[in-house]
Amino acid sequence: MLYYILITSGASGVRESYSTLCGSRGQEIIGVNYASAAAGIRDETGQQLGARISFAAQVNNYKNTVSQIVNLLGDEDSAANYLSKCIYSVGVGSNDYLNNYFMPLYYSSSRQFTPEHYAQVLIEQYAEQIRTLYDFGARKLAFIGVGQIGCTPNALAQNSPDGRTCVARINSANQIFNNKLRGLLDEFNSYQSDAKFIYVNAYGIFQDLINNPVAFGFRVTNAGCCGVGRNNGQITCLPLQTPCENRDEYLFWDASHPTEAANIVVGRRSYIAEKPSDAYPVDIRRLA
Repeated sequence: MLYYILITSGASGVRESYSTLCGSRGQEIIGVNYASAAAGIRDETGQQLGARISFAAQVNNYKNTVSQIVNLLGDEDSAANYLSKCIYSVGVGSNDYLNNYFMPLYYSSSRQFTPEHYAQVLIEQYAEQIRTLYDFGARKLAFIGVGQIGCTPNALAQNSPDGRTCVARINSANQIFNNKLRGLLDEFNSYQSDAKFIYVNAYGIFQDLINNPVAFGFRVTNAGCCGVGRNNGQITCLPLQTPCENRDEYLFWDASHPTEAANIVVGRRSYIAEKPSDAYPVDIRRLA
């Protein structure tokens, strides 16, 4: 069985969530999803949307689970041996741009920091939390890079004159973060020889979907399947709203999130890289 720990910025349909099961069914420890919609590396990220569990809080929840695993298995060495076999999937950072930096009416970060400085601040905070994961047993970690937020229906609706051309200044900021993340993981791989840290290039994989959508079965790349306004991206999918019938032909489900069909492609290429650039230095299959 492939055991996993999922720490991410969006709720995902994995086996169990931290809120319902803190890591075990009797003596069978399956895995835990710590995800929280709108969460970011910065604690304030997403606050305009209401309650959420920040990345730092997710890591603290993981630490609580580790304590439970120690109790279940009887000692710290047994817990460490078990955790060293788990796959840790970590995807956070998107909301720090989508629901923070590029939302100047709610947040001051874009006035405080240049894109370069903001990415560095994020990475420094990210590094502290990654060290905590390592200190609490994580040894096989896959980090998902930030995707092309400048190509989302929301970004196109607000900032693209033709409603199709991706917003370069947003994507540029995302790439700065991704490059720094990859460099950070190189450092961890250099200094933590008993662990493996990999980078999944979600940005690049998504670029393929945008450049050649027909090859992947997509027909609409610039509008949400469900939403309101220009590009179905000015307001996200509303309760009781009827979505498009052919959702598998849409790259985006709503103003900001890819469809399941798009996520399947990203997930498949994350696990088994189809191009050398999909994952670095190895894909998740080789990490496992």
